[in-house]
Amino acid sequence: MGHLEAVHSYYDALDDGDYDALLVLLDPEFEQTRPDRSFTSRRAFIDFMQEDRPHEDTSHEIDVVYRDDDGDLTADDPAELAVRGRLCTNGGAELTGFVDVFQFEDGRIAELRTYTD
Repeated sequence: MGHLEAVHSYYDALDDGDYDALLVLLDPEFEQTRPDRSFTSRRAFIDFMQEDRPHEDTSHEIDVVYRDDDGDLTADDPAELAVRGRLCTNGGAELTGFVDVFQFEDGRIAELRTYTD
């Protein structure tokens, strides 16, 4: 799976509550940093999403994806991808805007930095 496909699959897994898919997508040493908290392992992140997620019935609406090709515009899998989007209720109301910056290790999402409005 390419990095862009992994990013889209990440949001699909979150929106669908498919935590088995997240296990496959995230590197075991996955880390996420966001304004309100940080996670230092894949297991801690998935446990939070399963048990303590503040808004469960949401969808991630992607507005644009930015890619860092390290100067190689022909690269199939950029070193870094950034996504600008909106977290919305299933009724369509926007909860917050976000930018997620993804980094990859051996084809898996290894680091995610999240910035919100």
